[in-house]
Amino acid sequence: MAKERGEKVVATNRRARHDYLIEETYEAGMVLNGTEVKSLREGRASLVDGYAFVDAGEAWLDAVHIPEYTEGTWNNHAPRRKRKLLLHKQEIVKISHKTSQGGYTLVPMKIYFHDGRAKVEIAVAKGKREFDKRQALREKTDKREAERAMRSRNRLGE
Repeated sequence: MAKERGEKVVATNRRARHDYLIEETYEAGMVLNGTEVKSLREGRASLVDGYAFVDAGEAWLDAVHIPEYTEGTWNNHAPRRKRKLLLHKQEIVKISHKTSQGGYTLVPMKIYFHDGRAKVEIAVAKGKREFDKRQALREKTDKREAERAMRSRNRLGE
């Protein structure tokens, strides 16, 4: 059987960029059961309520929903179980120092397969206030309107 190459994204957390200011991102492996991997390969996962934390020198991913594998038997996995993240010790120490400062949290950004192995991208992030969210939306719409005006002006040949 040929080995998989490249990256296949399974799930992304699009609200994370809206709700948080992303400081740093890390790629981590996950400790998964066989049925979880099969369910991920079908492209089924949700990062909506997911979060990560560091406890006793180990990184964990919690509340990420990977639904049960449809062809699984009685030993199917629990959909919202706590999953261990595989990171280097220096990364875990760096992350734990950053999150213990206050105001920072670990947010899963996406789950994907990289060369056949399941990975999760986690980010050290700081929560945005409502004002910041509104301002970001306003900047986005202003930029979109300016591009639209430039496009229409270029079409007319002025």
